[in-house]
This record gives sequence, structure tokens and C-alpha cells, in this order.
Amino acid sequence: MTYKTGVDELPIPPADAKVHNVTCDFCIVGCGYKAYTWPVDRHGGRPAERNAFGTDLGRQQPPDSAAWMSRSMTNIVRQDGRLVHLAIVPDQDCVVNGGLNSVRGGRMAETRYSEQTGTMTARLTHPMVWRYSQMMPSSWDDSLSLAADVTRRVIEEMGEDGVVVSAFDHGGAAGGYENTWGTGKLYFDALTVKNIRIHNRPAYNSEVHASRDMGVSELNNCYEDAELADTFFVVGANPLESQTNYFLAHWLPNLRGETLDKKRQLLAAEPHAPAKAIIVDPRRTVSVNACEAAAGRENVLHLAINPGTDLALLNALLTEIVARNWQAADFITRHTRGFGEAVPANRMSVEEAAAITGLRPEDIRTAARWIGEPKPGGAARRTMLAYEKGLIWGNDNYRTNAAIVNLALATHNIGREGTGCVRLGGHQEGYVRPSDAHVGRPAAYVDQLLIGGQGGVHHVWAVDHFKSTLNAEEFRRVYRRRTTLVKEAMDSVPYGDRSRQLDAIMAAIRAGGLFSVVVDILPTQIGEAAHVWLPAATAGEMNLTSMNGERRLRLTERYMDPPGEALPDCLIAARLANALEVSFRKAGDAARAGRFAGKFDWRSEEDAFLDGYHRHADGGALVTYDRLRAMGTNGVQEPVLGYEDGRLRGTQRLYGDGTFKTEDGRARFLAAPWRGMQIAARRRQQEAHAFLINNGRANLVWQNAFYDVHLPFVRERMPVAPIELNPEDMRRLGLAAGDLVEVYNETGSTQAMAYPTPTAKPGQAFMLFIAPTGQVGNIIGKETNELGIPNYKNVWADIRRIGRAPGADAMSFKPIDYPLAG
Repeated sequence: MTYKTGVDELPIPPADAKVHNVTCDFCIVGCGYKAYTWPVDRHGGRPAERNAFGTDLGRQQPPDSAAWMSRSMTNIVRQDGRLVHLAIVPDQDCVVNGGLNSVRGGRMAETRYSEQTGTMTARLTHPMVWRYSQMMPSSWDDSLSLAADVTRRVIEEMGEDGVVVSAFDHGGAAGGYENTWGTGKLYFDALTVKNIRIHNRPAYNSEVHASRDMGVSELNNCYEDAELADTFFVVGANPLESQTNYFLAHWLPNLRGETLDKKRQLLAAEPHAPAKAIIVDPRRTVSVNACEAAAGRENVLHLAINPGTDLALLNALLTEIVARNWQAADFITRHTRGFGEAVPANRMSVEEAAAITGLRPEDIRTAARWIGEPKPGGAARRTMLAYEKGLIWGNDNYRTNAAIVNLALATHNIGREGTGCVRLGGHQEGYVRPSDAHVGRPAAYVDQLLIGGQGGVHHVWAVDHFKSTLNAEEFRRVYRRRTTLVKEAMDSVPYGDRSRQLDAIMAAIRAGGLFSVVVDILPTQIGEAAHVWLPAATAGEMNLTSMNGERRLRLTERYMDPPGEALPDCLIAARLANALEVSFRKAGDAARAGRFAGKFDWRSEEDAFLDGYHRHADGGALVTYDRLRAMGTNGVQEPVLGYEDGRLRGTQRLYGDGTFKTEDGRARFLAAPWRGMQIAARRRQQEAHAFLINNGRANLVWQNAFYDVHLPFVRERMPVAPIELNPEDMRRLGLAAGDLVEVYNETGSTQAMAYPTPTAKPGQAFMLFIAPTGQVGNIIGKETNELGIPNYKNVWADIRRIGRAPGADAMSFKPIDYPLAG
């Protein structure tokens, strides 16, 4: 009997089951799946001709069988009002994952809403408003008119700066081109909101400002390049843990020395040795271990750097490569600017860098050789430079980001096969919005505005920065106090007397209150403070387009009904815009009402897609839903270049012609000198507290676990967020595996479950970033860089025992590293 389901066999999709293209909801890898649906009272059979797989299921299936399913890949849902079986299985024909599934994507079916099987029954199904001292069911018209009337009154008294917005900026289940266009058109076209923050950042900004300023988009290569690289150079990223199937399907064969067809073509033209990997990370991760297991320790260099010193290392590598005359002189001359100024500005000797980073000089020189030294015969080395949160959320973000792009440009490791200077990413992408020039740079620090009592109404779209922000304890405390003022004012007036209630709400706002509207698929922590909840649909409950880490655009087709009255975010944005038009018109403000009129007459998500991506994205005019359906789970890589013979034609990798995203087409080198640790408070923390508290993601948990808290598979494995500690540190603190601990400093405190990790450095700990049962943001100060990018790293705190974590006595605490021989 499968785990806790009471089911001892799985449903078989019949040969005539409906088949839908699906891209995984979750990480940026964007694996391809197929969703099969068929009536709940029918079943397929074991003979090949009686099932949708065309496979004889009467025989034991091999491990890589396309017909393999687990219980978590199935569910019973509604489609067009009728009950149907649902099976979501990996697509072996998808070039992204080749039939692999992750522990997240392989459970998509069980994260769907089902009244029959009881999964995700916590979903928001109907609009809710605060009345009678609690959240009560409402209608779309009633809830939207309240939100619109309060927003109008705030604009009348405070201007549009009184409207504060928190929004997704990505793809996958919580975004996509349809929904970013819907919210973007509302706030950047019909309105001109500048007090807006996105995702996990307290301001509206890019995490890679420097790369973009240099003319280099952060997703510029393709997954095939991982198969062709001579060297992987990874900074602040953990690809096996966080981009699992990308690593397994595309990195691992190269590290093992397996030669694919494309690589054989390269080998005929230039010498080749087994791929090498350089991983820059303060801690030894499973990625380091896996690279050593696949390539051999002699081909892997783990640079266990002092936290926050990546910039010094990157500048030393550039300095060493130029000193050895390994730079790509012809490419630099023909396709870049600023090299002559940047190299001396960023000069850092190997010995200086060793003293700052804690690395051995010989290891830094080895890294420079593996990155930039030409191969025998003079062929340029193909190095793929990859980075993620450890770099972009770390010390001196802008300059550190510039430094890794400088290194890639200097060695011409952008635009060639087997290269790239790329983010490894978190979510998929799906961003198309009107111009955000009015927001400014640096953008407003929205969290601090709200803490300071500014703003009157807050629209929150699919983010929960009670969990996913820095300075989180103070933010939550102030936010709850401000929204409670409004709740008390609403309770003082009958809800049906809209005029008096609006007056009461505005009086509370003038006294420091805040009116909150939350759009999401599930209840959230920030939603507990809200006055209006609006239920959203997610991928599969709507047609949704997104692109993955190699800019691969796909359509996830609708295969089930959303729960209750839930709607796609883009249609919620349209309804809110239309309600604002009505509110302004009733108030006699025809000019403002006219800014919404006729702009949001969308009846479906496809209308929003055609209005947004189709009309405004680069190459978007060539793309329709029907054309994407025909491309299946392989889609087309952006930018789209043409449509020929019934197929969309895209761009495999960017900058192959040496033309970059600048006015003159030349990439820019930037001066990015080492300036030390930029946040003085963190330096003081280090002197006062015993532990460096690092943070990041775990393979098992997706983001803030918004699905996972409702499913036993993860909830019982991690009842409290784990904190990885060196066993000797645990002994000194009197801790046993599974103990509940408090992590605290002068900023705040949080809790976690002690998890012994032999590879952890003494004095360094690692927590999940935004776990609902232990938010590391509580202990991270409010400081950002000059562009409002948060530094979530380099935090110090103390640790004390509270007791035993619930459920810990039934857990395993074995190391997760794959054992190496010898």
C-alpha cells in the first residue's frame, strides 16, 4: 500500500486519454511533463494497445521507463466540471530533463486541489473580506469594489505614492507572461506606481544590475553548453541541490567524460581533457561531492572561501589571467569597451587575495589556469561561469556581479559553445511589463516605507514577505499593528454602509493604519493581516507561458478547473482595473477613470498574452498559444526569430555574433575594486557572536514551502527548518541531532532543528532561507547595497538549545553526501 493513501494500485491512463503539455511549476530548470486526464469511471489496461503509454504494463518496467508513475504523480480533479483522473509524468522527449523528475516536479499532481483525495483543500476558493471581526466569504464584485474604493480614496488624499505594491516578477506557477503583464499594465500604465517591491527584495530592482549595465543578459547560454564545457566555474550556487535535473542530465555526463555527438564534433577540431569543476562556496555542498564522485578529486577544486570575499577572488583571477596573457585580445578589441581601465582598477594580486579569502595562493592560480589557459595547440578553453544567490545576495553585490562578467568577457566565455556567464536562477522567468522608468534607480525601499508609516493601501500579489524579507521581525510587528488599526475601524461601522466605512478606513489610515489586499492561491502569513483576500488560479488551472534558464518558452496547458471561483492573476488585475474605473467615474474623476477605460477587456488569459507578450516581447508577434502547443514541451528558445514550416525558430545562445545589449553593441568592462565588507553592522556582529549563519535552498523544499506545509511528504521530514552544524560545535553547545534551537542576535531571533553535518566548517551554520517554521530573515538586518539589493548573507548570531523538535525522534539524520571510495 502506498504511503498514507489507502491505495494499493495506480490508475492506468487509457489509450484515448487527453494529453496536455506541462512545464514543471517550480525551479528555473523547467522540466517537461505530460498531463494525462480521463474520466474517473474509466481505466486503461495493461496491454500496450489499451494504455496511453503504448507499453506492455504486464511486464516489469525498467528504471527509465516512460510508463513509470508514483502515487504522487496522480490525483482526482475536476475538468470542465467533471471528475477526472490526473497523471503528471515526466516527458522523455523533452530535451531539458529527458524523462527525469525531481522530488518537487514529480509531486505536481498531489499539489493540485482535490476534494476527493483531500489534497490542497486549504486553497483559497472565494473572495474574502474583513467583516464582523473576521474574514468572511464575499463575491468578486463586492470585494473588488471595496479594494477599488479604498485605493481611490488613498490616491485622492496621498497621490499614487500612497499605493504600495508587492508583486511576483517571475514565471512558473506564480507568474508567467500573462500575469506579469496583467499586474504590470495595471500598476505601470493605468497607474504609475513607484512604491513597488518584487518577490524576495524590498525594492523594485534587478539582482544583476551590473551584468545588464555591461550589456550581458544573465541567461545567455543553453543547457547544451554544460555538456560541452571544458571547465565549470560555479560561485555561490549549489546546482545538484537547486537545479537537480539540469545537473544530472547535462552536467554529469560531461563530468563523467561521456562524449555526446556535439562534443565529438568539437573533439575533432581541438584537444580535450575530462571536464573540470571549480566550486566557490564557504561550505562543502553535495555539488562538490557529486563532482568529485563523477570527475575524480583531481578534476575538482573546492574553493572554501571566507564568506563575503568573492570579489577579491574574482579580481585576482582576472589579474592573474591578464598577467599570463591568457585574455582573448582579439575579442576584447573588436567587441568590448573599458578593458584598459577596468584591469588596473580591479588589480588584486594572488597573494593579496589569498590573505583576504583564506584560500591558498596555489589554488587561486590553479583556478585561473583552469578558467583561462588555452588548451594544447592554442584553442581557447570553454569555461561556463555560473553564479547564484551566494554571489547576488552577498557582499558588495553590484561590483561582485560585475567582476564575474569581467572575467567571462576577458576570456571570451560568452557567446561560444560550451561557455556562458549565467545565473543558475530560482524561479522560471516570464516577465513582460510596460516601462518601469518612473520607478527610478535606486528604487524606493518599500519595506522601510511601510515600517515608517508611509503608504495607505498595500496590494500583495503572490508573495509573502512576512517570510521572504530581511529585517522580518520588525516588518511583521509594524505591519500587523498598522493593519489592525484598520480592522478595528472597519468593525466600528456596519459593513453595508460603504460611505461611512470608507470614512472610517481613511481615518485609520491617517492615524497610521494600512489597508491590505492579498492575491494568492493559499493562505499566507501576510494574508493573516489583510482585509481582502482574492483567490488566484495556478498553472494547469489556466494556460500559462514561462521561460526557463536557457530562455526556453513553453505553454503549460490548462488541464483542470481552478478551485471555487479562483481566477488567473491577469484576470484579477483586469477586474480590479475595471473596478477602479467605475470607482473614479462615480467620484466624478473622468480623467483618472479614462486611464483604465477599454484597456482591460480580457475574457481569458490568452487575451492577456496576446495583449502583452504577443505585442510587446522581442519576437513575440510570432508567438501564439496554438504555435506553442505545436512545439510541445521543448518549446522555443527566446528571442523568437521566425516561424517556418509550422515551427517557431528561436535563439540557442546569445551573443554568438559578438553583439551585446548596449547602444553600440560592445560589452562594457566595469571597474569593480575590492572595498572590503560593506555593512559595518555585520562586521560588529562577527565580533559579538559565535556563528556565521549561512542560508539557501534544499532540494526537498520549494521556496517558502507554501505547498509543502500541507503535505506529509515534506512536513513530516522537516517539521522544523533544519540548521546544519558541525558535530563538534553541537557537542560544545550540548546539542543532539533533532534538538530545537533558537538562533538570535541584536536584530531578532528564530528557531531551527539541529542537523549534524560533518562537512560543515566549525563556527558556520546553514539554514533554509524562508522556511515557514524558522525564518532566517528575522536575524538579518535592514541593510542593502546602494541599489536596494539585500545582503542575505554574512550574518552572525548565537545558538541556544530550547528542547526537542517535534517529530525529531522518528527522523533520520544521516549525511546526504554520496559516499566516495578511498
